[in-house]
This record gives sequence, C-alpha cells and structure tokens, in this order.
Amino acid sequence: MNKSSENPEEDRVSLQSDGKMQANGVAKEALGVLQTFRRSIRRPAEKSPRSPNRKESKVTSRAESESPSSLPPGSPSLSAGSPAASPLKTRGGFFQKKDEDLTDMTQHKRKPLARSKTDPNMSKLTDSLLKKGSSLRRSLRFPSKKENDKAARQEPPAAEALPEMREEKETEVEEMEEMEELYTLPEIPHTPLSVMQINKLIEMEVLEEAHLNLLAMRLEFQKEQQQTGDNSPMELAKKEKDLALLYTDLRKKICTIVCDSNSFPARNKALLVHVARIIQEEEKRAEEPGGLPDSWMEAWREAVSQGVQVKVNGVHLEKKEHNSSWLAVHLGLLGKTIVEDLENVKRELRWSYPPSFKVFSTYVKSYHRIIGQHLRKLEPQVTELKDLYALLDWILNKYKSEKIMGSFSLQPDMAEESADLQLQEGFLKQLLEKYCCKVKEDMSVLLDRVIELEHETVWKDKTEPQREDNLLLSLFPMDIWTAVKGKVDHSGKLDPDLVKKVIVSCLEELKSFPRKFETQFKCHCGALQPQPLWTDYHITYINSFQALQEHMAAYQDSCPHEVEGFKQEVKGLIVRLMEVLEEQFKEDVKPFLRRMMTRKWLTNDDDFKQLDGRIQQLSHHCDSMRPPHVKEFASRLHYYVVKEYVGQLMKNNYSCRNRNHEKAGAKINEQWNKLTDLFDDMKSRHEWLHHVGLDLSTIIGQNKADIKNHLQPLVEHYPDFSKKHLVAVLYFRGLQRGREHRLILQKLTALRKEVGSTSTDRGQVLFGDMQVTANTDCLSNPLFSCLSFLQTHS
Repeated sequence: MNKSSENPEEDRVSLQSDGKMQANGVAKEALGVLQTFRRSIRRPAEKSPRSPNRKESKVTSRAESESPSSLPPGSPSLSAGSPAASPLKTRGGFFQKKDEDLTDMTQHKRKPLARSKTDPNMSKLTDSLLKKGSSLRRSLRFPSKKENDKAARQEPPAAEALPEMREEKETEVEEMEEMEELYTLPEIPHTPLSVMQINKLIEMEVLEEAHLNLLAMRLEFQKEQQQTGDNSPMELAKKEKDLALLYTDLRKKICTIVCDSNSFPARNKALLVHVARIIQEEEKRAEEPGGLPDSWMEAWREAVSQGVQVKVNGVHLEKKEHNSSWLAVHLGLLGKTIVEDLENVKRELRWSYPPSFKVFSTYVKSYHRIIGQHLRKLEPQVTELKDLYALLDWILNKYKSEKIMGSFSLQPDMAEESADLQLQEGFLKQLLEKYCCKVKEDMSVLLDRVIELEHETVWKDKTEPQREDNLLLSLFPMDIWTAVKGKVDHSGKLDPDLVKKVIVSCLEELKSFPRKFETQFKCHCGALQPQPLWTDYHITYINSFQALQEHMAAYQDSCPHEVEGFKQEVKGLIVRLMEVLEEQFKEDVKPFLRRMMTRKWLTNDDDFKQLDGRIQQLSHHCDSMRPPHVKEFASRLHYYVVKEYVGQLMKNNYSCRNRNHEKAGAKINEQWNKLTDLFDDMKSRHEWLHHVGLDLSTIIGQNKADIKNHLQPLVEHYPDFSKKHLVAVLYFRGLQRGREHRLILQKLTALRKEVGSTSTDRGQVLFGDMQVTANTDCLSNPLFSCLSFLQTHS
C-alpha cells in the first residue's frame, strides 16, 4: 500500500498548504472549461468532473509533480452534493452560469482528487461516464479519446503555427461533412433533475442535458399514468403541467436559437446539432403522452421564417423624401442580404442538420414567402412610375436572375428549387394595372409639360421655330415619341402582355393632346396674325403633328383602334391649321385679284406684282412644309388663284375697245405663265389648270372672225365652260353683239354637243363654280328679246 494513502490527514494539510499556489490556476481553469463548453458541446466527456481527459486533472498533475510530496486521496465518504449519487446530476451541476461563486465551483471540481483509488464507487462511475462519452461521440461524431488527448497536449510556442493551420483545415473539412440522419440517443437518466434544475439547463442552453432529463421526467409521468389509470392524483397533474411548461420553455429556447442561427452562425453552430436531434426525437415521440401537441418540425420551420423576417426587417429603408431612389436602393440591399444569407446557409448552417430537414430549401421557401409579404407592405408607398417599374422589374426579373436566386454561389442547391416569389393572389395583377394607370398619368403630365415648354421657349419670346433639313419642325414630337417608346420598351422587359396595355394607355392620353395644344396655341399666338412668324408657327405644327402621327403609326398592328383614333385627331388639327393659313392667304390676295381685268390692270402692273409677291411668299412657306401636306396646300391655293383670276372676266368690269383686246390677251398670257411657274414650284397637283389662261388669252387676242376657230381647245379642256361664260369673255373682248357674236355662240353649242356632258370630270370643275353677273341672253340678242317683250304685251 502507498505510504501516502496511510496518512490522509497529512495529505489534506499538504493540499491546503499548496492551495495558495493552485488557487488562481484552478479558478482560471474552471472558467476556461466553462467557456470551452459554451463554445462547443462536442466534448462532453472532457467536461465531466470525472472524466480522465479533463484539463483540470492535467493541471493538478503538474502541481503534484512540483510539490515536495505527492497528495494522497481523500476520504471515500460522500457529501450531500457528491457526484457519485447521479452522474447526470453531476454534469448538470457542473454547467453553472459563470457569475456563480467561484469558490464553490473550485471545491466542486477538486473533490475527485480527495477520493481513494480503492473506492469501488469511483471505478463504477468512471466506467459509466466513459461508456456515456463513447456513446455521445458515436451519435454526435465527437473525436475519440486519443484525439482529445492529442488536442489537449500543449505544443511548444515555436511549433504552434503549423498545428493550428492543420486544425483549421481539419475543421473546414469537418464542416463540409453531412450530418448523419440516424443517431443513437444518449442514456436517459433513471432519476431526472428537478424542475428548477432542468429549467436552469434550458436557460443556460445546455439543451442535450435538459432534454434527456425531460425525457426521464416524461417516462416517469407515463409510468405513473399507467399505474394510476383514469384516477390521476393531483401530483400527476402537477407533473404533467411541469412537463408542459418545461417543454414550452425548451421549444422557445430552440426557436430562439434557430431564429438567431443565420445572424450568429458561429455562436449557434454547435447548439444546432442538439437542436436537430431534439426535434428528431420529439417527432418520434409525438404520439406519446407528456409532450407538446403540435409539430416540432413546424415550430422549427416557423423559427426559420422568423429569422428570415428579422433579416428582411433589418434591411435599410430610406424615406422617399430623403432619397428619390429610395426603393431601388432598398431592393438592391434586399437582394444582397438574401444572397449572403443563403450563402451562409449553404456553407455553414445546413451541415448542423440531418438531410431530412432540407435546410436550404426551407430557407429559400421562407424567403419566397417573407419577401412577398414585405413587398406587399411596401406597395402603398410606391406612388411614382419609376418606383413602380423598379418594384415590378425586381419581382419579375431580378429576383430570379443571377443577381439573387440564380446566383452562381447558390448552385447547385438552387437548381432544384423554385425561384419564384410567393406573392399574395392578385397582387401582381394589381401592380400591373397600377403601372398602366401610372403610365397614363405620367403621359398626361408629360404632354402638359410639352405645352408649357413650347410657351416658355417659343411663344412667350416669339422665337423663330427651328429647321431640320429646311423644314420647320418643333422638338416635342421626338420628345413624346421617345417617352412613349421608352415606356413601351420598359413594359416589354417586365411582361410581354403588358406592352399592348401600355400602348393603349399612351395613345388614349395622346388622343386629347392635339386639341389641348391647339387651344393653348391660339390663346398665346392669336395676336400674331397675320405676321410671317404666325404663318411659320402654323407650318411648324402641321409638320410636327404629322411627324408624331407617323411615329405612332408603328403601333398600328398591335392597337389599330387607338392608333386610328389618334390619327383622326391629328388629321383634324392639321386640316384646321391649314384652313387658317389658306384663309389668311386669301385675305391677303383678295384686294389684288379684284383689280384684275380692269382698266387700271391693263395699264398698271402694281396689283399683279403684289399678287405675285404674295404667291412667292407662299411658295417659300411651302418649301418649309412636309411633302404630304405641301402639295395639298399648294393645290388648293392654286385652284383659288386661278378661279379668282379668271373669275374677274365673268364680272363685266371692263370691255376692251380700240384693239385693246390684243394687249389684254398678251398680258393675260404673260401673267398666266408666271402664275403657272409659281405653282409648279410649289408642287401643285392641278396641272389641268394651266390651260385655261392660255386658251382664254388666245380667244381674247383673236380677230372676231377667228374666235370660233379657237374654241375647241377650251371646250375640250374644260367641258363645264358654258354659253354664259363665253358671252362674258366676249364682252371683255369687246364683242357684245352682231353676226360674229351669234356664230361664236352657235359654234360653242355644237362643240359642247360633240364633247358631250359625260366627259366632265367632277374633280376638274372650274367654270361651273364661277358666277357670271351679266344677263347673257338679253345682251346676246337684244333685238329678239325686245320683240318678244312687245308681242307679249300687245
């Protein structure tokens, strides 16, 4: 027998005397062990007070080697708190909060040193704990005893770097290993800890120990329930209530850990292993009495969702008053948070769970649902078109793109998951309808702003309109077209079915724009009439609205009804603008045309020069007008000038005498050629009007006897040239009666019969619209008329 063991009293004194040297070391070691346990629960065997692998025992051994004499074991007698009473109680008592009295912890840890090596209880308890440690290592993949001894061995300072690097690499490899689905439940204690002790373990997050004691307590309850039957005593009801409260606390603690796990992965990583095993075990025992009625897996999924909700709520959201891009910034940060969190789940969290938990899939589905709810709450704040577009683009495109759910860093796990948001039913349709309404509102504001800008930049300062390729053109058609095209293109990026709705919205708002513009134009520029600038403005807007209509015609196939409606409105505006220009031109030239075919006209060219100048000015304006309208405009004014010029012959204002008819015919011919050239330059379509001046000038310039021989071209060119028109021309010629007069009229009648009235082209009517003021019947044959009058009154 060892000598030291024969004198235990002396050993106690030695231990007490050496306590001063070891006090600090033991205290620090106690705190270190507690902190090590809280960082990782994977080495429960090392943390047990009776474990041969405890670091404390090593520290004690070194202290013994330095002591002059070895310390003998203490008395085999056990105190009330002796760990030999229950190994699990000892382990529960070991996990105390670090703010408990240090002296008590130190004494508690030092008690094994006072035991005799021959104590039979010590041997049995050691064997029991070693078996339990082996069982825990098998179920939770803890390192073996040899690995623990190797890890606990201190290396020299110079050689610390390399082992640490190896340990980090081994840890990384271990983190990537998948947790096994099957597990072995550690031994359930025969006698559970008290309710207060179990609750304390739950609070300290010693979950495995707490759960095993809960199972023990639950088994006791089931056994007592079977023994008592239906007549359950009050004690059994109290135990059932205690079980329910403890299980509720355990579930709350587990849910808190799961909720925080994606925010503090390093802290909760080891705890999640126990969380998973507890959930698995409780799901197996779901039908047994004493547990909670609802599913633990559902509670776990709800906790995951709560953690996701915390993440989403934590994403920064500025007020739109402070940042106009508030929503785009928020959505960008939201996408970044989603990717980073799912990367963390893929890289770390999922390895703390068995495959059946489908951790990555659960987090993805939670994000689908939580993000959908989050966006629904954001929707009332989205009042501008750009923000609404950003929201729809994020939902329909970016969320499932490589920027978020399709991120390369989430593959291949994400390949098996749906990338679609879980939105409330009808929410997306509501957003699309709201988008169309906002497009229409935005278009209305844009068009109002176009009119305001036109007033501020052009009408207000009477600015000359701009020219493009010598054509007068405003900038607003391109601005409107660019805005419409941008809205249509953007809608196509969101949803192909949205394109047509956006086009319809734009065209419906555009339909009222021509009249609004016309009203404001008249209001601000009406006083300019008849200045040349006023004319330039009209031509500018004729060209501009025509260009805008051509741009909108690109949507004819997709929205024919709306395009046609806008086209009719533009056409109406252009017609009204052109009519105003025509009326103004007619007002300008009317005084000069009225003085044609008079005595003054025959001797003075001033009026014709004025007429010629106005037409040249008109020709210059026509050069600034777009082709589709310039021809129509020039043709109508060409017809008007011809009709009024020739119409002066029908008014009997002047009759040529003393061979002035030759001079008159030559002058008509000369002036007619000038007019013809001017309207040719303006691209008039009425070439058929060119003949009338030449044909009439020929008749007027001929001798009496030759006139009837030159009627045929005039009748052929203008079948509507009648007897009354010829009488008026002959009056101007100076031939009012006589035999030649009658012969000319007879020749006209014969020619008209030959040509026939069926050849008249109603699109080429000239003389039919002219009024003749003279009484041609009476003037052509006065003698016959007088005789007829006398006969009727005799």
